[in-house]
Formats: sequence, C-alpha cells, structure tokens
Amino acid sequence: MIDITFPDGNIKSFEDSPTGLDVAKSISEGFARNCIAMELNSDLVDLNTKIAKDSEIKLITTKDPEAMKILRHSAAHVMAQAILHLYKDAKLTIGPAVEDGFYYDIDMEPVSEDDFEKIEAEMKKAIKAKLPFKREVVSKSQALEFYKNEPYKLEMISELEEGTISFYKHGDFTDLCRGPHLPHTGFIKAVKLMKVSGAYWRGDQTKAQLQRIYGTAFFTKKELDEHLHFLEEAKKRNHRKIGLALDLFSFHDEAPGMPFFHNKGMIIWNALLDYWKEEHRTAGYVETKTPMMLNRSLWEKSGHWENYREHMYTSLVDEDEYAIKPMNCPGGMLLFGMKPHSYKDLPVRAAEIGLVHRHELSGVLSGLFRVRAFHQDDAHIFMTPDQIEDEILGVLNLVKRIYSTFGLGFHLELSTRPEKSIGTREEWETTTQGLRSALNTYGLDYKINEGDGAFYGPKIDVHIKDALGRTWQCGTIQLDMSLPERFNLSYIDKNNEKRRPIMIHRVIYGSIERFFGILIEHFAGNFPLWMAPVQTVILPINDDLVTYSNNIKIKLETAGLRTEVDRRTESLNKKVRDAQLNKIPLILTIGNKEKESGNLSVRTLDGNVRFGVTHEEFLAKSLSHIRERKLDLEIF
Repeated sequence: MIDITFPDGNIKSFEDSPTGLDVAKSISEGFARNCIAMELNSDLVDLNTKIAKDSEIKLITTKDPEAMKILRHSAAHVMAQAILHLYKDAKLTIGPAVEDGFYYDIDMEPVSEDDFEKIEAEMKKAIKAKLPFKREVVSKSQALEFYKNEPYKLEMISELEEGTISFYKHGDFTDLCRGPHLPHTGFIKAVKLMKVSGAYWRGDQTKAQLQRIYGTAFFTKKELDEHLHFLEEAKKRNHRKIGLALDLFSFHDEAPGMPFFHNKGMIIWNALLDYWKEEHRTAGYVETKTPMMLNRSLWEKSGHWENYREHMYTSLVDEDEYAIKPMNCPGGMLLFGMKPHSYKDLPVRAAEIGLVHRHELSGVLSGLFRVRAFHQDDAHIFMTPDQIEDEILGVLNLVKRIYSTFGLGFHLELSTRPEKSIGTREEWETTTQGLRSALNTYGLDYKINEGDGAFYGPKIDVHIKDALGRTWQCGTIQLDMSLPERFNLSYIDKNNEKRRPIMIHRVIYGSIERFFGILIEHFAGNFPLWMAPVQTVILPINDDLVTYSNNIKIKLETAGLRTEVDRRTESLNKKVRDAQLNKIPLILTIGNKEKESGNLSVRTLDGNVRFGVTHEEFLAKSLSHIRERKLDLEIF
C-alpha cells in the first residue's frame, strides 16, 4: 500500500505504485487533463513517474507557476527537432527555458527571421502529432557512444560524473536533458519564434559562434496574443527610442556604455535629484561626497580587490595602483572614521550621489538599463544593534514614499549569504535575522532568495512594478557587520566602552541612469508636469502674436514654469501635433481673441481643451500641480 500526502494534508492510499497521472485521474478525469508534471518529495518530475513509496506530492497543472518553464523547455526540444529536420548538418548545444520563452544555441548555417515560418510549420507537425515525451536513463559510456558525432554534447557529457544521465525522446528526436517535460507535445497550444542572434559557445569569444534562436510558448493562443500585444506596447515605450525622440540622452563610440545626458535629460535628472534630496533631508540624512578614485590599499581593506576586482577599472598614479570606485561604501567608511562617535550620535545617516564605474561586457550593455558609468543614490547608516529594526523600517517607509510618487508598486525579497563572502557565521546570522525581523514587522509579504546576498552581508531587494506590469530590481537594503570591522570603526556606548557599529548600505533609485530609463518606459515619455523638460509651449497663430507670446513666456518663466514659444511658420494643427509628439503637458494657443481678452486657451496631453482660462488660474493650478508632484495630466 502506497500513501500519498497532498499539500492540504489529505492522504490517499493506492494498492500499487501509481504514476502522477494515476493520482490525478483518481481525483477526476478533468483535473488530470490539465496536469503536466508533479512535485514528488520536493523534486519536480514527469507526470508518468512511478511513486514507489509513501510520498508527499503536488500535482502541477497548466495554471501553476512552474508550468511555464516546463512548457517552454519542451518547446525548445520541439524547435530543435524541427531544425534538425530542416538543417541536416546542424549541431545542438543547449536549449533552456528563460523568463519569457526559450532559446536553443545551435552550430548551423546562418538563419534569419525569414526562416521562422518554415521552422514553425515543422514544429506544428510535431505538436499536432501529440508525441509523448519519454525519459530514458543511461550510463555515461552509453551517452558518449550515442553522441559520438555531436561534439558539443560530448563535451558536456565528458564533464559529468559517473551516475544517472537522462535522455528525453519525442518522435524521432532525442536530447540530453534532466527534464521534466510535458506528457506530450500536444500541450503546446501556441508557439512563436521571436528572434535570432549570435552567441559564443559557453560565452567564450575564442570558441565557435552559434545561432541562438529565441521563441516563446503558451498553453493557449489567447495568452500568446496577449504576450505579443504586451511586447508591442513595450516596443512603443522603448526608452532608447523615446530618449532620442525627446532629445534626452545619447551614447557615443568614444565612451561605450557611458551615457551623455542632453539639456532636456538633465532637467529630468535634476528634478529626480531635487526630490530625492528633499525626501532625505526630511528623513534625517546628511549629504556627503567622496573621491571617484582611491588607492588599491583601500579596496584590499574593503574586500573589493579580492571579491570584485574583475569589474573594476584601475590606473597607476605616481607608481601606485588606484581603482575607480565601483561602489561608494569604502569612502563612506573613511568619513565615519574621521572622528570619535558616541552612542548618542547614532544613527548617522550619510547619503551620497556617487558616480561609480563597473566593467560590463560589451554584449550586455543595453541603453540606460546596463551601463559602465552610473550614479548610485547611496546611503550608509551607522547604528547600534538595538536600532537595526527601526532603521530598516525607516528605509522601507522612505522607499514606499518615493516609489509611490512615481506610481510604482513594489515587492520585497530577502537574499541570504552567498558562497563567496566575508564575515563570520555569527555575523551573518545576526544581520540576516535583523532583516527578517524588520520585514516581519513591516508586514508586506516577501520572498527568500537563498545564497543571493552581497559578499559582505544579507540584503533586501526591492522590485518595482511599472505601468506594463514588468518588475525591475532597483532599491536594495544591505546589512553589514564586516566593513565596520575591516575599517576598525567604533562608537562609545552608554557604559563608556568601545563598540563596533552595524551598518546599512541602501539605494532607492539604485542606478539613477537605469531608474531614468525605467521611468521613460513607465510614463511612455509622458512625464508628469513636475518632471517634464518643457512644461508649457506657447503657439502663436501668426507672426504678429510672437511678441505677445514672448511676454507671456517671460511671465510664466518668472513664476517657475519651463516654457517655450513655437515661432515657426507652420500651421497651428502641425504645431499642436508636434507639441503632442514632444510630450509637452501644457499647450497654450494664442490668437487675437486670447490677446484681446487677456485669457488663455489651454490644451493638455489627455486631450482636454479649456478656453478663457485667466493667467492667474493657469499659474495657480499649474504651480500647485508641480508643488504636489501629482501624476495625472488632468490639471484643469
């Protein structure tokens, strides 16, 4: 008798060793039709796996989060099969599922998106046939023999230890794979190939260049259609495209991965920093600034030279080795250590907008999202052990205030000690428990990422959600006992004894460049009035009204509104259209009627038009909107 325990604690008994499918059918045939795999004693396995002893299982349906990865991994196998049918000399490497789909790296003749239609047609033959995925366990020698003509598979197998090696087969296709997979190919109801790019075998530029073919798959066509619509929306919001159109920033070959911000981009930049400084002053922070280049000895003391050296830019100065800072923290340690501190001085909250440089491979650079030079809105909080929870809660509350100003939701993740780290086990236990306790008090659900902390301490990562529902990791809160130890920092406690402070590293914007790019896509370039580079444009309907329009401009600018006059000899419709394309929130049309009445005709980006608005009303409402940093465009 085999006893099966379900996640809700219920137990069901079977006389023989059932498969996951047998268990699913014992619940109902309808339920079984939607099952694709199972979690057997915490291991994800195929649905047709036999259960040989009393076990805990969770049946995975098409609605469960784990299902998409299984679906897309199976689709990668189906794509590889189709390619081998069409390109007989192709050699396979690996084909994993990724966040939004799957890819397969293949050594083959170059293909383009023009070839996708025939590959998809071949895939659909296998999908229509509902070919079962069958797992076969072989020895290492059997695997080597099977793949004797496949150099990439041979290389992977040769690196495996003796033991269980599994193949998966569907139809005439077999692949080296751990699984699990769908019960059969027919579960792949909607599939689409997305793009092709080059990729080096194992990311090594000295090795063969492969064709990386990306695709995506869903359990229904509706889900695929929704995903493609989402991608179209994301394409329209591409920050590089909008940044060029709105004259915000650019990149140049003379400084790869290092953005140049134009005047209009700097207006937004300064609006972000002004708001940041205002919130931090209110929250009790002081602002500091540390040098961009520091001596190697400092980086050795901090642990960066040992743990982060490959990402750092270095230079010789007077025969001494220096490094351009990849992080602001060591400089902050020097500042705190400049003078003695009492427990009465703590916490010290020291903030710095620091320019840092990190070497990123050219292939991963991506607009403002992945750069080599960027500014961090850093802060280091030095505190006593009994202040940990209050200070972390203070940061979390500050995070909430700042993100809500931009209409951004967020969720939290706790990351624990990584394999490569500094500090003692006791220190890590103290700091990890400190973060966990603060999160529990804060009351928002959080996820735990085992082994994903910084090398010097555990951290809370803050993932924001934008207007399209995409998540971005921006803010982070890291608790650190190691750097205060390495820099011999101290304070005098109430018993007049020397103690070591505990420190928080934290950012909220994160990389300001990256946050800027996220906001461009979040707002689709339609920045709220307080951030807009040009807040008001005045459109005189003829040349005779230019002087009057310039007088209005002076009045608005004196009051604090960023204003332009469109003096071009274009039609009014074209001027309005261009102002809308340039995402200018307030458009003032000036004709003879407006000049005679002394009032304004106001058009906003949400399509509303108001006539007969007095200058006083216009300024009062606009400036109030800016002061309150409102998000909506309904100003009038």
